[in-house]
Amino acid sequence: MDLSVVVLSWNTRDLVRDCLEALGEDGFPGSREVVLVDQASSDGTAEMVKESFPRVRLVQAGENLGYARGNNLGAKKARGRWLCLLGSDTRVRTGALEGLTAFLEGNPEYGAAAPKLVGRGGEVQKACMNFPGIFTALTFDNVFSRFPPGKWIQDRYYMRGFDHLSPRDVDQPPGTCLVLSREEYLAMGGMDPSLFLFFNDVDLCKRLRLAGRKIRYIPSSVVVHEGGASTSRYGRMAVQWQLDRLAFYRKWFGRWTGPLLKLLVLERAWEERRVLMRRHKDPEERKQALDDLNRAVREVLRG
Repeated sequence: MDLSVVVLSWNTRDLVRDCLEALGEDGFPGSREVVLVDQASSDGTAEMVKESFPRVRLVQAGENLGYARGNNLGAKKARGRWLCLLGSDTRVRTGALEGLTAFLEGNPEYGAAAPKLVGRGGEVQKACMNFPGIFTALTFDNVFSRFPPGKWIQDRYYMRGFDHLSPRDVDQPPGTCLVLSREEYLAMGGMDPSLFLFFNDVDLCKRLRLAGRKIRYIPSSVVVHEGGASTSRYGRMAVQWQLDRLAFYRKWFGRWTGPLLKLLVLERAWEERRVLMRRHKDPEERKQALDDLNRAVREVLRG
């Protein structure tokens, strides 16, 4: 088997249908399989796949394993030489996966390759980023990000000077479509299961780079991406993002970063409270919004 495409689903039936239909039309020339890991969806995803896509290998998990563990399960079930980790909120355009695998075939010093992401209207999604550091966290999504030097730090983190129209080596490409050697992925232990939903792709790319492997962004391969269409279905998204960021920073920068990040969470929550106070004029609505915010903050602080 030349290529295994692993797609995860958790209550994303319609997105999965579009994703699988596009994969059936992308014209990949080699032998390929699609492995759909359904994580206990309650919207009939598994039944739809069985009925409409009988050639897709359906793996049914008994629970929502999250992005890291779900991909690891799919990779273990896969048989291809190359592994494509693909989000269910994507539609692969013709030739995209062929271009990524062909590049890796011809450039063995590279550990992974990723495509250009575009929206429904063809607009380029500038999704490549540099690895985050301590100063990235200090200036992220707060008042310090609006003025130099915080703005310069965030500009570098988001690679705002890169138009995403030319190929180049990157730290962290769009994680929603990443092609790499399945053998190498499994040898690395796959994605870190302690990172449930976010930062697992950052962690994977960081480990690849530290192992001396380069990562290539290839804009001639194009994937349509409905950004956030799958993760937005997860009701605890903001809390989970903060918890996964805590785990990532503790892993790479030490446990001392935990109290620092929690202070930053408190600062950001203070800003959000001011916004909610202005937004909600009705006392009951305001109280509900503030109570929800306080519960979320307490959960992060316990993390």
